[in-house]
Parts: sequence; structure tokens; C-alpha cells
Amino acid sequence: MNKKYSKLLFSILLDLIGFLTVIPLDFVWAPISGYLMTKMYKGTKGKIAGIVSFLEEIIPFSDVIPTFTIMWIYTYLIQKEDKKDKKITIDV
Repeated sequence: MNKKYSKLLFSILLDLIGFLTVIPLDFVWAPISGYLMTKMYKGTKGKIAGIVSFLEEIIPFSDVIPTFTIMWIYTYLIQKEDKKDKKITIDV
């Protein structure tokens, strides 16, 4: 399995952990979640995703949102398509 799909499986696992944590444990899991997001995705997008992940975990009942999986989709499917669109050139 390549690195991209390993990261997807890890993202799904982290989302499941976030989903299964109960309210008192969310205060422990939220900073861990934010930190892991910044380590998995570098640069500005990783920092923003880390903040979103932290907020999503710290706000009660919002931890059903699969933040890690959404970030994987954005990085490997949506952003990849944007890069392909930018590479299109027209020869005259």
C-alpha cells in the first residue's frame, strides 16, 4: 500500500477515535488531534486544518465530522485537480 492510502487509513482511524471519545476526554483529545493534523499536513493548510480539528473536537457533539478524512480528500483529490487545471496550456 502506498503512502497516500496509508494516510487515508490513518485518517479514518483518527476520525473514529475522535468520534468515540466522550465529552470529558474531548478536552484531552482536542489538542492531540490538532497537533497530529499539523504533523500530517505541512504548511498553512496543515495549521488551518489543525485549528479546525481542535475546534471540532473541543465543541460538544461536533466530533462526528470526519475532519482528518475531509483533509485527506482535499489534499489528494480536490487540490490535485486544481494543480492539473493550472497546468493546462494552449499552444497557438
